[in-house]
Amino acid sequence: MASRKEALQRRANRVRRSIKAVANGRPRLSVHRSSKNIYVQVIDDVAGKTLASASTLDTDLRSSLKTGADTAAAAAVGKLIAERAVKAGVKEVVFDRGAFIYHGRIKALAEAAREGGLNF
Repeated sequence: MASRKEALQRRANRVRRSIKAVANGRPRLSVHRSSKNIYVQVIDDVAGKTLASASTLDTDLRSSLKTGADTAAAAAVGKLIAERAVKAGVKEVVFDRGAFIYHGRIKALAEAAREGGLNF
């Protein structure tokens, strides 16, 4: 029987494989969720570079958040990444949720990024 870590890695690889098939050169909005924080990056896979990033550990967000582990924090990070991505010239992305289910904090981040101007 596979360990939990191996199962999560297989799920993340399956999601990334399907994303790369439909990306058509668009950057990838990659999300990582830990028990205390949430991190997001806009990655250009062709060039292998990170175009924009945000997390609940950013100094401008950290002071205004009660905790980094709730949907309000995820929504704030979503708005911040949308702002930074648009500033970097990125409007169209593909959403990479990794091994995380599209629910709760991941969903709140995605909806806030859409409201901020990202299309996916």
